[in-house]
Formats: sequence, C-alpha cells, structure tokens
Amino acid sequence: MSLYDWLPARRRLTVKMVGVLTLHLVLALIAVGATLLLSWQLEGGAAAINDAGSMRMRTFKLTQLLSQYEYEPQRRDWLNAAVEREIGLFDQTMLNLRRGDPVRPLFLPRDAEILRTFAELESQWRSDLRPMMQRMLRSPQPGGELELLRGRATAFVDLINTEVMLIERNNATKTLWLRSSQMALIAMALLGTVAIIYLMFLMVIRPVGRLQKGIQRMAEGDFTVRLEVESRDEFGLLTNGFNQMADKLEGLYGTLENRVRQKTYTLEEKNRELACLYEIASFLSQPHSVEEMCRGFLARLMRVFGADGGAVRVSDPRRENLHLVVHQGLTEGLVKREFCMHVNQCLCGESARRGTSVVHDLRKLKPGERILPCEEDGFSTVSIFQIRATTRHLGIFNLHFHESHEFSEQEMRLLQTLGDHLGIAIENIRLAAKEREMAVSEERNLMAQGLHDSIAQGLTFLNLQAQLLDDSLARGDLAQANETMPLIRAGIKESYEDVRELLLNFRTRLGQEELPDAIESTLNKFSRQTGIRSNFDHSGDGPPLPPEQQLQVLFILQEALSNIRKHADATKVDVRLQNGEDMELLIRDNGVGFDPESIKNKAEQHVGLSIMRERAKRVGAQLDIAPTDGDGVTVRLWLSQEQRMAA
Repeated sequence: MSLYDWLPARRRLTVKMVGVLTLHLVLALIAVGATLLLSWQLEGGAAAINDAGSMRMRTFKLTQLLSQYEYEPQRRDWLNAAVEREIGLFDQTMLNLRRGDPVRPLFLPRDAEILRTFAELESQWRSDLRPMMQRMLRSPQPGGELELLRGRATAFVDLINTEVMLIERNNATKTLWLRSSQMALIAMALLGTVAIIYLMFLMVIRPVGRLQKGIQRMAEGDFTVRLEVESRDEFGLLTNGFNQMADKLEGLYGTLENRVRQKTYTLEEKNRELACLYEIASFLSQPHSVEEMCRGFLARLMRVFGADGGAVRVSDPRRENLHLVVHQGLTEGLVKREFCMHVNQCLCGESARRGTSVVHDLRKLKPGERILPCEEDGFSTVSIFQIRATTRHLGIFNLHFHESHEFSEQEMRLLQTLGDHLGIAIENIRLAAKEREMAVSEERNLMAQGLHDSIAQGLTFLNLQAQLLDDSLARGDLAQANETMPLIRAGIKESYEDVRELLLNFRTRLGQEELPDAIESTLNKFSRQTGIRSNFDHSGDGPPLPPEQQLQVLFILQEALSNIRKHADATKVDVRLQNGEDMELLIRDNGVGFDPESIKNKAEQHVGLSIMRERAKRVGAQLDIAPTDGDGVTVRLWLSQEQRMAA
C-alpha cells in the first residue's frame, strides 16, 4: 500500500479539486444541455417551416397542372403522371411532418394550436383536396371542377400560412429562451473561471512553484537540494517523492557514462540494420533481371555480415529441385556438385523442404557423421534462409563463414525479412513478364480482328472479281471484263487505304502531346486523306487521363473515323471532348446513318464495332452508338470519374 492510500479522503487534493470541478461541470452541462435542446428544437421547427412552406408550392403546382388539362389534352398522359407524382410527394411531406425525424431533425413543436391546425390541414387534404384532384384525373372533362378546386386550394394555402406563422412564433419564443440560457452560461463561465483560478492558485500553483524551484536547482547540478514538506495532501507526497528522486539521482549520476555507452552501441547496431535494410530494399526496387538482382542482393549481404561465401537458389516445385542462380566465394567443385540439388539432399535441401531458416556450426557435428561439401571447402558455419513471396516458397539463400559465426535473434529476423523482400521482387519480375505477355496477346488479337474486318474482306472481294475477270477473258467477253476491271481497281484502292490506316493505328503513340492535341492531329490527317471536313471542340479542366486510357480513346476515335470513311458517305465530322470530373467523347457525322435494328442484329458480327467495344471495356468506359436526329451517326464514349481514378 502506497503513502497516498494512507491520506484521509478529506485531506486529498484530488477530492477537493474533483468536487469543485464536478460542481462547475454539472452546472455547465445543465446550461449547455438546455442550449442544445433549444437549438435542436429550433432546427426541427425550421425544418418543419421549410416542409410546410413547400406544401404551398406543391398546392399551386397541382392546381396549375390540372388546369392544363383543358388546353393541352395531347399531354394528358404526361400530366397524369406529373399530378400523381406531386400528390405522392405531398403525401410524403405530410407523413414526415406527422411522424417527425429526430436525426434530421424535423418535427412539429408540441403546441396545441400548431397540432390542431396541422390536423385540420391533414383532414382537408385527405378528405377534400386529394379526392377532388384524383376525380379530376379520371374525368374526361375536368374543367367543371377547376374553379371549385382553385377556391379550395386558396383556402388550403391560407391554412398552411397560418400553420407556418404559428411555428415561426413558437421558434421566436424558443430563440428568446436560447439567448437567455446563453447569457446565463456566459455569466456562470466567468464566475466559475475566477473561482477556479483562485482555488488553483491556493491548492496547486503555489506548491508547484516550490517544486519548480527545487527542480531548477537540480537541473543546475545541485543534487543535494531537498524540500521541506509543508502539507499533508498529494503535494506533500510529491515533495517526499522529489526528495527520494534527488537521492537516487545523486547515486546514479556516477554510472551515467557506462549506461550512455551501452545505449550508444545498441543504437549503432539498429542503425546498421536499418541501413542494410534500406540499401537492399532500394536496390530490389530498381529494374533488374533475376540474376542481376540476386547477385546484387548476395554481394550486399556478404559485405554487411562479413561472410566468406554465399549463394542464392530458386526452387522448382514440380521436380522438387533447387537451382543455383548466383554464387560468390564457393569453389568450382562445390558449384558443380550443388548446381542442381534435390530438396532432400544436404542441409540446404532439408531446410528448403521444411521451410525453416537455420544456422549450422559444422564443427559441432558428431564424430562419424557424413562429411558435407561445405565442410570440405573449409567453411565452419553455414546459414540457410528462406526466400518467400507472401505464402509462396521461391528458394533459399546461404551465407558461409570460415570461422564460427553466431547470429543474434534480431539479425535472424532481419535476414528473413530481406529474404521476403527478395522473394517479392522476384515474384514482381515474373508477374510483370506475364502482364507484358498478356498485353501483347490482347493487342495482337485486336490487330487480327482489324485485319479481318478490312484486308481479309477486301482480298476476298478482289478474289471473286479476279475469277469473274478470268472467266470473262476465257469467254472473250470484253464488255464483262471492262465492267470488272473498275471494281478490281476500286477494291485495290480500298485495300490500300485500309492498310495505310491500320499501319497508322499500329504506330499510334501519344508521346509528349496531350489527348486534345493527339485528337486534333488525327482529325487533320483524316481530313487530308479523305477530303471530309472535321471540327474539334474540347472543354473542361479535369486531370489528364493515364497514358493507357488516352491511347485506347485515340484508337476508338480512329476506328470510328474508319467506319465513317468506309460506310457513312459523309461530308463533315464533329468531335467534342468534355474533360471534367467525367470524360465524354462525342463523334458525329452527317452521313447516311443506319437502321438501329439492323446494326443491333449485326453488332456481334461486325468486327470494327467489337474492337471499339473491347477497347472501351479495357479502360472501363461506356460506348454508345446511335443514329443522330436527322442524318448521320453519333458515337459516345463516356468514362466515369471512378474508372479514370482506378486506372
């Protein structure tokens, strides 16, 4: 039991301070609670005024919609839907006012006159206005009841105004209460603060000043300072503690130098480990081949830990082998014998099979045990650490020493962490290679589709025409041959243009230019080659798209322009780029257009459309193709903010 427990409760400083502060806190909480309650009620009343006021607008809007029945009978279906929607919103507003919403907050003040007026409002709406409006919806000629509806709506709005005025009056009264409670809170804060400051000076500040002077003398090196105990509260205990601390400091001052030396050594060890971890992690983050990465990793580890030899081996799970990737400090004989090692062979294979990191002192092997290749090479200590990528085992690395070497627990953890870093780096290289392979495969697939949609179909057409020409010449039908030659010439020209277009698409790269500049450059080339006028407009100051998304957008534009050249028979193309939070690209032409049903049935067979949709899907964009009002086609590419940020 401490000395503090022997203090009588009435003498404890904490009891006195807690009592004073608790009293002040209770009074403050009461005042603040009253203020919060009033402000909460004011917010609820204000929301009720807003919703009640909205009913006036909805009443007039419903009357206006119903009055249009007589003048615009052709819009009756739309008017019916609009009136039903407004009636539903009116019912929802009534329900919100009746039930209230403490979270929002929204509620009617609990005033008898306000509640009575609202009940009258609800009764008139349910029994009079709403049934009349619904009858007018079903009536073929609702004009007869229109004047009656206007009169009742006016009276209903007057009643709403009365309700709003009553709520406003109630809020004004509560606002006066709120100001009064705030003034009381200010007065209590001032008086309470003055009282607490005075009590704190008597009970805390003056005793603390004495302790501060004693601490100042101790800071100046006077460890003989002692303070007189003048009170029996916590400050008396603190004074006793100060005197005991002075006694201990006086005794510890002589041993300070040794403890500083020990701490300095510990910090140097930690700094060395951190420098090693940072150096190797930085090296592994740079682009290297697997062999270069393993070689640099091993060289740095041997330098840091002073190893005489080392090796990095990767595992082959299918054959259960360990393959030597890099080595340093090992003899040629040892390398040849352990170039490919089974997981059950030698110490390294056993450690890889168990998946544990171990350190073997070869001098402690029992007499008669097998002589290991490492021991024959003159190594006394062999360490084996695992290389992992998350839960996947990728291999091991070794550090060999001619002399006996022991690793601390902290060094073992560091080496295993470095092995995990190496494993992740190797796995990243493998994943990057797979990703490049998949990207090349996907792009080749799109190239093949583009060739099929253009060159293959063109060559098929030329083949048929060549057969017709050959047949005509065989029969001596020169008229038929003369008719066939222009078709062959046109087919060759079309195929030539398709080849030029495909080569241009395959070579397309953004380089240093922004997307708007690349689009404008593409349109200029298109106009020069086809004679079709083009217009480009762009707006918005959103962030630039990532390079992959920009390139796919440009490919989609080129495919759309190719379709216009081949099928649209257009004289003008308008392109608009809107780059805000979302990105939208519109491509419109004034060509012959198409039948939506026909293009819908042939969409899966039209390779050009499939390519455009696959490219849009690759970047998470939405692609819509539809006829323009009048003539032509509109292609819309839309990329949401979420998708562009996810790239």
